[in-house]
Amino acid sequence: MKTFKPGFYRGPDAPYAGRLIALAVVSTATMTGTATAGEAPLNYFLHSHGPASRPTMYLGWVLAGLSVAVCLIIALLLITAMLRKRPAADSRVIGQESGGLRWIYIGTGISTCILAGLVVYSLMVLNNVANPPTAPAITLTVTGYDWWWKIEYGHSESAKRFITANEIHVPVGQPVLLKLKSADVIHAFWVPKLAGKTQLIPGLINQKWIQADEAGIYSGQCSQFCGVGHAHMGFEVVAESANDFQKWQEEQLRTVSPPPAGRINAGYKLFLDRCAGCHTIRGTDAAGEHGPDLTHLNSRRRLAGGLLANTPDDLMDWITRAQKHKPGSRMPSMVLSDDERSVLALFLSTLD
Repeated sequence: MKTFKPGFYRGPDAPYAGRLIALAVVSTATMTGTATAGEAPLNYFLHSHGPASRPTMYLGWVLAGLSVAVCLIIALLLITAMLRKRPAADSRVIGQESGGLRWIYIGTGISTCILAGLVVYSLMVLNNVANPPTAPAITLTVTGYDWWWKIEYGHSESAKRFITANEIHVPVGQPVLLKLKSADVIHAFWVPKLAGKTQLIPGLINQKWIQADEAGIYSGQCSQFCGVGHAHMGFEVVAESANDFQKWQEEQLRTVSPPPAGRINAGYKLFLDRCAGCHTIRGTDAAGEHGPDLTHLNSRRRLAGGLLANTPDDLMDWITRAQKHKPGSRMPSMVLSDDERSVLALFLSTLD
């Protein structure tokens, strides 16, 4: 994490400078203390944390085992062919074939039976993960953009609906229904430890469900190449107890009040002038729909589709050098003076 420059915030804004530094420390501690820190990228091959991913994991084991067996058989046949010598014969005489086709028939028959069995097993797995065992606790609409994720928490009451970005909170041990959409090109939603891959196709709504049996943070990724920023289109699923999830929901439903006069208000006005065309802050005049909802920006662990940690320094670095971090994204690199950086950072630090 970058070091905060001494004296960057001066005068009457000193309390807010302390708040920004505290936020940086908390963010860093959160990043290093999570249950998923230090895990190997391919751990999902050995571990499953939900009923929607367990049958898929077993299918992966079967396919991997068969692949290894095929490679070993082919290697054995190659070695045998290299070591086996034909008996000496007159090269001018064409001899009779002696049983070579029989092995081709046997190999073709065995391969056909194995492939037919895999088709049946794969269909059984698809059937097992098609529907959750109980009614979903909540329903989310996830929309893929180049290159970030919009998450809408639905509810029968409009006052209890809200939108967040790149971070999905779910209660532990309860199935969650996901409606998957794309705003531009084909994406793929994949949380390896919780469920298999599902395509997000423009003009079509696909559905899937996930369930986390243990509290923790599970990494997700778009697994369908969707452009130059594809590698940085990640997200996180945060599984927490029912009480913690309820508290998080209540916090997310809070709106923001426009700040009073002062440098924070100057930052708010700058945000309206430069950022409100794309971003929403509920409770204010900022109502853009092209970028992530920033109402509770500081409650998230990461920025830019998982590319950066959500610290004050990284946030300003993203705002001013977005095209360097993620070329081709809709977020422009903002040109700001030192004073504009200061007041904008102060305002953004209030979005808890």
